Amino acid sequence: MPATVTNPKVDAYFSRRDSWQEEFTRLRRILLDTGLSEDLKWGEPCYTLNGANIVLIHGFKDYCALLFFKGALMSDTAGVLIQQTKNVQAARQIRFTSAEEISGMENVLKAYVAEAAEIERSGAKIDFKGTDEFAVPEEFQAKIDSTPSLKTAFEALTPGRQRAYLLHFAQPKQAKTRESRIEKAMPQILAGKGLND
Repeated sequence: MPATVTNPKVDAYFSRRDSWQEEFTRLRRILLDTGLSEDLKWGEPCYTLNGANIVLIHGFKDYCALLFFKGALMSDTAGVLIQQTKNVQAARQIRFTSAEEISGMENVLKAYVAEAAEIERSGAKIDFKGTDEFAVPEEFQAKIDSTPSLKTAFEALTPGRQRAYLLHFAQPKQAKTRESRIEKAMPQILAGKGLND
């Protein structure tokens, strides 16, 4: 399949990168060879099929990665997909620490991208956990129980915003930190806004 046309926004992104240059260049070439369309989403190179997100290139301090948006549905025959954190439901990564590692996996990567594109074409959906399946930290439950307006405002948020808050509140190990996060977030919740709005 011929390479697709590069996106000028992604060209600019790669020209500004100072880490993972060689690795990103190899990943980009592989992804362009699959015929997917190239875009820049969330500040990262994203490859799409008919507007649907298939795979993203992103870099971290210790590794760079391909992120498959519906990776949880993939067969992972090579055993290389990683769930970034326990709270990530759909996406899966393949991580790299060298350009040579990417070159050695080129055929596997192309097969994984083809599988991800086929999953998208099939219309398969991820069965996401509902908000009611997420644990409510006891500090937040106490605050909701004692503040009816907070309970009403929280229940009016979209499920995604509710989950983001619950994950944010549950993250710290210390109760004091959880309570501090809840206090700081209360004005946002009462204003009907999400964690990052």
